[in-house]
Amino acid sequence: MIQAFGLTSDSRKDLPPAVDDVSFEAGAGHVTALLGATGAGKTTALRLMLELQQGRGLTHFRGRPLHRIAHPSREVGVLMGDVPGHPARTVRGHLRMLCAAAGVPVRRADEVLEAVGLVSLRDERLGILSRGMDRRLGLACALLPDPHTLVLDAPAEGLSARESHWLHGMLRAHAAQGGTVLFTTSEPKEAARAADHVITLEQGRVVADQASAEFARTRLRPRVAVRTPHAARLAALLATEARTAHRSVEVVREGGNRLSVYGSTCADIGETAFRHGVLVHQLADEIGDMGPGAGPFPGEAPEAAGGSSAVPPAGAESGEFLGAGAVGAALRGMRGGQVAHGDQAGHGSPEAHSGPAAGRPGTSLDAARSAAAASSPASVSRAPAPLSPLPPPISVRSAPSPLRPLRYELRRAAGIGTGFLTGAVVLVTSALTAVLLARVGHTPQARLLAAWPRDLPLPPAALGAGLLGALAFGDEFRHPALAADRGTVPRRLGLLTAKLAVAAVTALALAFLAVGCDAEVLYLVYGRELTEVPADWIALSASWFGLVVGCAWAGVLAAGIFRSTTAGLAAVVAVPVVVVPLVQKALEGASMRSAAGLPARLREVFLLQWPFGGERYLAGAVRVITQPVGGALTLSLTALLCAYLLTSLRSRVR
Repeated sequence: MIQAFGLTSDSRKDLPPAVDDVSFEAGAGHVTALLGATGAGKTTALRLMLELQQGRGLTHFRGRPLHRIAHPSREVGVLMGDVPGHPARTVRGHLRMLCAAAGVPVRRADEVLEAVGLVSLRDERLGILSRGMDRRLGLACALLPDPHTLVLDAPAEGLSARESHWLHGMLRAHAAQGGTVLFTTSEPKEAARAADHVITLEQGRVVADQASAEFARTRLRPRVAVRTPHAARLAALLATEARTAHRSVEVVREGGNRLSVYGSTCADIGETAFRHGVLVHQLADEIGDMGPGAGPFPGEAPEAAGGSSAVPPAGAESGEFLGAGAVGAALRGMRGGQVAHGDQAGHGSPEAHSGPAAGRPGTSLDAARSAAAASSPASVSRAPAPLSPLPPPISVRSAPSPLRPLRYELRRAAGIGTGFLTGAVVLVTSALTAVLLARVGHTPQARLLAAWPRDLPLPPAALGAGLLGALAFGDEFRHPALAADRGTVPRRLGLLTAKLAVAAVTALALAFLAVGCDAEVLYLVYGRELTEVPADWIALSASWFGLVVGCAWAGVLAAGIFRSTTAGLAAVVAVPVVVVPLVQKALEGASMRSAAGLPARLREVFLLQWPFGGERYLAGAVRVITQPVGGALTLSLTALLCAYLLTSLRSRVR
């Protein structure tokens, strides 16, 4: 269950807080609606509950606050807004990626796809899904880790009646299995029909906390559904009598031969129709429906044959505001079903009137009422309808593994074509640059194979590796698939390590392919002369691979800190443009000491015998670091890593 205590948002300048001391409970096995108009504070309350927004108050999910739950997505499934997935990723690929992040088997993706009815669209891109299909995918993402609680912000907004019916059926099925469901809505009729409990917010405060039946009885406006072949004439007659009696009555043409009358009773409308000889086929008190085409909700069945049923509006054609002081548009319906109604004179007025007796001349009004009462059943039986199928529960969960974030990162990177397209562009650009440099001449062979002009801060391969590294975290913030349960991309060391590892492997592959492509193109165009292997190829290779991997890591760390792909790429370019001149200026200064013999002294300090001539490799690494670009890149990576760790600790403290 959910228990919210004193939720209060921070004040906004001179304005009162959007949510002020909101407390409520949402029980397990029930569907709870948080009802309020736009700006009432529904979304803010959910964000405070999920710790996405700073404020006061506390929310317990089965007795524990969210930040004390080791795996929040396994306890709370969240659907707020559209699915935050990359538009080029497939439906199945998105769910399989989330399976790796949540530590559930990949077959779970197919199970939830079948449950939400998206099996036929599993290979479609997220960017082409309709609103209804996006809602289905969002519910599939929320159900993926098999959570106990579902929290949804306006899940049926913008959906058709059929899609809304299906969505609320899924929520009802989840509650029927013992889960807790909390959703927000601004439609009173949706709250009354879909929820077991309704909590009403006005201006950030709870004004009502009621069961749905009590809510429908006390807070919704009743109406009378009328079906007559003379709808226009009866509407005009009701308008005339309302003006004469100075009563506020509203008549809404629902299309065809149907009327919805607000502010009147079955008795008054029947008497008016009888006096003027208007034929009436149906006359029924109602407290709501879900609109055109909406059937009963799960757990409800259509009323028995012969009973009067609520007439769903088929799109209001026009509305007439009748009588003195009538204002506003009426609610088009409330919770389905009929209630007993008595007329003002104390006579037994029927719940619903079927048949032509009301408007038949020569019959007394009492006889018409008796015939209507005889034709209506005294009670309406309802048989429970089958609930929507849910994916099977997860019986065995895998233990935490360091490979989980690595699997997630691999599926994230390979699930879209951005990385492959970037790599192809980098290889083509590098090959063309190498050909142009060879044609111009005066370029050392090492720079020629790397396609690195002296006038450019970095070669194309290094810039491409930095861009791919920046995309690793930039896409997380642009399309926060991991942020649905906590609102921000988690800065966990496991996720960072996985991104650095994948970025390093990608950068090494890109560096190797770039040199290989450049050498092959130079051989085809100019012959073998420009493709000879340099004598110091080992040191040059180490420097080359270190440069490309360092640029990739700089992009990953900078994008993770500044939450932007552009910022990550800018940090990569800033290393040779800004940091390298500073390092060169520092190294050009007068030096009284030399670091010669550093490997030998390190061996003496650690009392180790370096195997396989390890001191040579260490000396090579030191030489790379002491170079201006290597030193600048090392300093930049150190600073970015420290900044990332500080922001991670800061977010955990918060």
